[in-house]
Amino acid sequence: MTQTAFPRFTRIAGTGSYLPPRRLTNAQLAAQLAEQGVETSDQWIVERTGIRARHFADDGVVCSDLALHAARHALEAAGRQAGEIDLIIVATSTPDMVFPSTACLLQQKLGIAGCPAFDVQAVCSGFVYALTVADSMIRTGAASRALVIGSEVFSRILDFTDRTTCVLFGDGAGAVVLEASDAPGILATDLHADGRHVGILCTPGTVAGGKVLGDPLLKMDGQAVFKLAVRVLEESARAVLDKAGRQDSDIDWLIPHQANIRIMQGTAKKLKLPLEKLVVTVDEHGNTSAASIPLALDHAVRSGQVKRGDTVMLEGVGGGFTWGAVLLDL
Repeated sequence: MTQTAFPRFTRIAGTGSYLPPRRLTNAQLAAQLAEQGVETSDQWIVERTGIRARHFADDGVVCSDLALHAARHALEAAGRQAGEIDLIIVATSTPDMVFPSTACLLQQKLGIAGCPAFDVQAVCSGFVYALTVADSMIRTGAASRALVIGSEVFSRILDFTDRTTCVLFGDGAGAVVLEASDAPGILATDLHADGRHVGILCTPGTVAGGKVLGDPLLKMDGQAVFKLAVRVLEESARAVLDKAGRQDSDIDWLIPHQANIRIMQGTAKKLKLPLEKLVVTVDEHGNTSAASIPLALDHAVRSGQVKRGDTVMLEGVGGGFTWGAVLLDL
């Protein structure tokens, strides 16, 4: 593609999302766990996380299937056809297979070919990472119209004998269509990682010689994650505000990774934002990892909560340990 003269910016042209039909309330999940001798309750889950329900994909439904639904909804909202897309990035930690990428599988399902397609693996920060990569490619003229998706089937890697983790996660997908613009949309981004914290949130399994080596189920030190998350989310938020020349008071909406209501509210308070400016979907979706931010964004846009022209802060934090933020004018 011919390189484009500057200035060149990136704007969100449309959003979309998809949740598998199977919805499990805390009470329903607790009843299933009780059959395996694992005790929990709606009250226990709500008090610690704010989660009341989550969605699980049916057997045979894979990450690219969820991504396809979300992608179609985003394309429709943007008024675009799949053939107009010249970049596909899928953020996921639960791909369909070892390779090829879920993005390539999605490309095939969309019926298009030729444009670059690849996955980004930064766990719950994945969508923020993917958005940042796509923004950079659009700004430099390497792409003009991108489909960026977060899609997860975390139910496949949960240990349903561990009540501290299996009640937290759900499945889903969220997507945005990004387009080159002569007016600023994405104002600033900020990404970080610290591999010293690998052990506090991981799925330490791999495939070798036709066998699974290690443990293929999610492990988490909840207290360690909580302490680190609250600190780095504030730091990253302030970094993008500084880069964009904006203040806390300029934020109309905060859409953080939907992991735990306490972390989310703690971040809002540190940014001196009223809780009314916090977009919350964790109660109905649970933690959908890389899908959580685009799911929440699409929900807020379609409900009329977030409107064109609003300034939005997106923040993610996840295993790796990874974290980052994006400030944008919708």
